[in-house]
Amino acid sequence: MPELPGGIRRVTLPLPTRPGHVHAYLLPGDDGWIVVDTGVGTPDAKEAWRTELERAGGPVAAVFVTHFHPDHVGAAADLHELTGAPVYQGTLDYAQCELVWGNPNWSERLRDWFQLHGVPDDVTAELVGQSSLYRPFIRYQRDPVLVEAGEQLDGWELVAAPGHADGQLCLVKEGILIAADHLLPRITPTVGLWPASRADPLGDYLGALRRMEELDPRVALPGHGDPIQTPAGRARELQEHHRLRLEEAVTALGPEPKTGYELSFALFGDELKPASRRFAVAETLSHAERLVNVGAALRHEDDSTVSYTAA
Repeated sequence: MPELPGGIRRVTLPLPTRPGHVHAYLLPGDDGWIVVDTGVGTPDAKEAWRTELERAGGPVAAVFVTHFHPDHVGAAADLHELTGAPVYQGTLDYAQCELVWGNPNWSERLRDWFQLHGVPDDVTAELVGQSSLYRPFIRYQRDPVLVEAGEQLDGWELVAAPGHADGQLCLVKEGILIAADHLLPRITPTVGLWPASRADPLGDYLGALRRMEELDPRVALPGHGDPIQTPAGRARELQEHHRLRLEEAVTALGPEPKTGYELSFALFGDELKPASRRFAVAETLSHAERLVNVGAALRHEDDSTVSYTAA
């Protein structure tokens, strides 16, 4: 494990799917550790955390969830039960957490969403099935302490980082950014359009990347991969990646309407497993909507299908 600045400790937890791991962080605070993110709520999660916290020593003062994705929120209730520490989560992020993980009808809503965007019925069944795999392992904390961007948690400023998740919050203090999935060193964070998400997640993400350039932290500690030594430079790289992907999307569009599912093959290729295709469709839609917002594409919608053409 690399030596981290400011007395921060990193806890690396396994994931059954790519990228195979997620990092949580222990931030030293006035009254004990602040645990940032939790991993998935697997049956052994509580005992795994007990071991990690015994190794770290000292009490836990707070648990902070950056965003509601399974590998970041899944063991929040386990940590609360283990430590008694309050769990903090962004207001918007917790609302989406409840909408997805607390909603028994979410799979049906997701199925309708994929069908609206041109995914065939048999493929939809696979995609929705993949999205349900983590559900048994999501033990989020009900009624957490709700926080907003701009507030502070033991001297750490909460910074809005929408895109990968609408309500994602990062933490920054003395040039150290706890980046969650906003900046990743080797892969591009998924920025998808989903049911009930904000209308232009890619636009939100690009704006948040520009904000990170302005903040110019000296190091970013991501949710996956190694520390990022030039966060502002990585933010510029990610903006350039999406600029090129938007150009590809414009080229792939033409006068004949294409659904998000059809367009995803032009942008991401033919050889994707269902889990990857699910994210490819969502990310394709975020790029299509960005093009609509800047006047480079047109959206066509009726009761059964949404499609896009070049403007």
